[in-house]
Amino acid sequence: MRQEEHTMELRSDSFADGAAIPTKNAFGRFHPETHVELSENLSPHLAWSGVPEGTKSFAILCTDSEVPSRGDDVNQDGRTVPLDLPRVEFVHLALVDLPASVRELGEGALSKGVTVHGKGTLGVHGSKQGLNDYTGWFAGDPHMKGDYHGYDGPCPPWNDERLHVYTFTVLALDVASLGVEGSFTIADARDAMKGHVLAKASLTGTYAIYPKAVRAK
Repeated sequence: MRQEEHTMELRSDSFADGAAIPTKNAFGRFHPETHVELSENLSPHLAWSGVPEGTKSFAILCTDSEVPSRGDDVNQDGRTVPLDLPRVEFVHLALVDLPASVRELGEGALSKGVTVHGKGTLGVHGSKQGLNDYTGWFAGDPHMKGDYHGYDGPCPPWNDERLHVYTFTVLALDVASLGVEGSFTIADARDAMKGHVLAKASLTGTYAIYPKAVRAK
């Protein structure tokens, strides 16, 4: 299936493309005594246009490309995560089978507050919510562990020198359902999308908890 690049546009009333993501849209925020505390975790407003003919559903993904590849220094008093440490992807949202009639999701449509032990698999408008990477992050924490589906916002290490970059992507697909079920992953969704993407659009936002964080060059 031919993909038409740049036909779609994605915007947010919650933050401008390339600008800072508000703390209300984050999972965690800075606290002067404990370093970090839970935030409002509201999913941001998203709206898209320029949808191509033949679109039968949408998928929405959100990933952080700046997560530390090693956890040695993460959230350790008296240490920081070095700016030049190699980085890996962290998944914040993998949503599929959103009906083709939808063009906008209001702020909070996918998440309102932190759901301890994780949200379920059913998303807004009958969509399906895959696992995000808080599932693995909290696996060893008896108070927080669970299957985290849907959107959970930014919460980078509170001592990370690097400003994190979050990419939201909406993909127009030529199938009404990708056929993924249950606790699927973003990898499952990406595999199922192959050959079915008509168009896509992305926007980015930045976030940090460490007050001195800077963007990588």
